[in-house]
Amino acid sequence: MGGAVAATVWSTMTFAIDLTEEQAAIKSAVEDICAKYDDHYWLETDNSGAFPEAFVSDIAAGGWLGVAMPESVGGAGLGLQEAALMMQCVAESGAGFSGASAIHLNIFGLMPIVKFGTEEQQQRFLPPAIDGTEKACFAVTEPNSGLDTASLETRADRTNAGYRIRGRKIWTTNAQRANKILIIARTTPKDQCAKPTQGLSLFYADFDRDKIEAQPIPKMGRKAVECNTLFIEDLEVSNAELIGEEGAGFKILLSGLNPERVLFAAEAIGLGRAALKRAAQYAKERVVFGRPIGQNQGIQHPLAKAWAELEAANLLAFKAAALYDAGRECGAEANAAKYLGAEAGFRACEASVLAHGGMGYAKEYFVERYFREAMIARIAPVSREMILNFIAERVLGLPKSY
Repeated sequence: MGGAVAATVWSTMTFAIDLTEEQAAIKSAVEDICAKYDDHYWLETDNSGAFPEAFVSDIAAGGWLGVAMPESVGGAGLGLQEAALMMQCVAESGAGFSGASAIHLNIFGLMPIVKFGTEEQQQRFLPPAIDGTEKACFAVTEPNSGLDTASLETRADRTNAGYRIRGRKIWTTNAQRANKILIIARTTPKDQCAKPTQGLSLFYADFDRDKIEAQPIPKMGRKAVECNTLFIEDLEVSNAELIGEEGAGFKILLSGLNPERVLFAAEAIGLGRAALKRAAQYAKERVVFGRPIGQNQGIQHPLAKAWAELEAANLLAFKAAALYDAGRECGAEANAAKYLGAEAGFRACEASVLAHGGMGYAKEYFVERYFREAMIARIAPVSREMILNFIAERVLGLPKSY
């Protein structure tokens, strides 16, 4: 009875927003799928590096890859709030970023095609992505430019049939499995543009492995979902694979930044909740010096603080999502939510490892994987410092510092 009460209390206290009937149904359906894949499943994928094919197939079969895609191309036509809710459920189930990153790009990553693609492009490209038959990767970051997107060096030179792309990309997720690539490249030299952010173009092309070499990057966590360095040599793309106008790629990218911030925030919060849930349970069960360790404030207070930080970040994340869905400006809220969500998720994972003591370092208690994965949202897709720069300039009106 006590365990049931505790579970009820946890369920009540870990969702700080009111859900519509439809959103509650989404949450329940996604949780049912995730329940089939417990922490032992994700531990095995982390140990072996095997991609979670079964999990992704189940998500695709349920139609969830198209949660935010238009109904005209086979999607559900729902909004960022529903997408964030879904991704948070995945992370909170214990899948963490191993599960979330396996499907993240499908959820909102192809939105440039929805917003800027032609009707023909939408009908050709989106249905196979929604049903999971085509798998895409997104190639933006480069070794020499980092966050300075205007300084991308990958070139797309004009040919009679379209473009020929040459260059390098780094930290491209899922390139080992992808058969499509969403890639941004410079079509006009920067010194010939009125602004450095002009002259970049976005393409959605076949991932031709004769022209693209993908080398996995050994990394700290989320072994099941690889990241790669891409070496691109004479990749031919047609005019029909250009998304939007030539030279408008940076503007197109900007249109998708706020949803990406919100999704990362929701996922990081979900991961933090998963860690916190395990820590609270362990603190109730682990007895030292004749009493549960959770009876000590030294254990209680860090976990309680982590809960407060997670739920505060969650409110801002879903406020940003609601603003986006309403067509209102949400840049400050989305960026702040990503910052707070990533920090809260990381601190919750850290507190959970420490609550386990030495056992927190052991893989069998799972929280060490959560802790390693929590670093992802602090670094990608934008650094904490760049978010603070944005808020300082755009919200507080302070001068640009870099």
